Amino acid sequence: MTPNLVKHFLRDDDLTAAEQSEVLDLAAALKATPYDVKPLAGPKTVAIIFDKPTLRTQASFVAGIAELGGHPMVVDGNLAQIGTRESIADVARVLGRQASLIVWRTHDQSRIDEMAAYAGVPVVNALTDQFHPCQLLADLLTIREHKGSTAGVTMTFLGDAANNMGHSYLLAGALAGMHVRVSGPAGFEPDPLVLARAQELAATTGGSASIVPGAAEASLGADVLVTDTWVSMGRESESADRAGVFRPWQLNEDLVSQAAAGAIVLHCLPAYRGKEISAGVLDGPQSVIWDEAENRRHAQKAIMSFLLRSSSLSRGGE
Repeated sequence: MTPNLVKHFLRDDDLTAAEQSEVLDLAAALKATPYDVKPLAGPKTVAIIFDKPTLRTQASFVAGIAELGGHPMVVDGNLAQIGTRESIADVARVLGRQASLIVWRTHDQSRIDEMAAYAGVPVVNALTDQFHPCQLLADLLTIREHKGSTAGVTMTFLGDAANNMGHSYLLAGALAGMHVRVSGPAGFEPDPLVLARAQELAATTGGSASIVPGAAEASLGADVLVTDTWVSMGRESESADRAGVFRPWQLNEDLVSQAAAGAIVLHCLPAYRGKEISAGVLDGPQSVIWDEAENRRHAQKAIMSFLLRSSSLSRGGE
């Protein structure tokens, strides 16, 4: 099997706009009839590796793989010590012969890129330091459900725009034809290359991608308001210092009042009430956060199904 004939999902723009729409259509169909499509019947095995803490990612992938007729093989990354005990390339060669797909929640993007280069089967990014593309598929599915479409919708991300969520909102939102605004303190802007890529994509889909410094300005007229924890995994020691810096970007009732009528609120969780989001907003009537969390399962079933089919077609239907 030739690795470059296998389709992977390592960052949001690994899909074209048309492919993203196809995956979201499939996710909606799978949500409506969860047990009708079983591309993993056999059961085929999916290796799921966790180098970082997890709740929603593990629960949604394990449940989704089972619903697709497959067997989830959960690998504890702390025990496997991938890249330390043995090379990523060697692990990829081993797992690629045991599993039909590999799902990995890990650290630097270079790790999952290397896994994909040697696995010989589709590899899915379940979160890296730079991107969280599976979360964005769930978020876009949620926006479709509540707004009818993503095209022309204005989405504002508040907080650490330099983190993986800020990057993925820019790329996936631009692909979906949305007007994406990211806003956070000075020094926490997205990678300029990611922003430029999002703007390039938006130019082809009718969307836009921009940095808006002030939280109130960024929230003005937004159809979707999004935030994330101010402290990413592995940076817990920065919590006290960040609290004061990020306070003006707390997603609270004042900012919601600046948004468009009927605006919805997203948060990928875990959430810290009273920090990046107020309890009244997280638990309030405009929050669709629990729909968003559920939609991880449906979106991930769709991307796994899509990758299996696409990789099969690229190999001539083997």
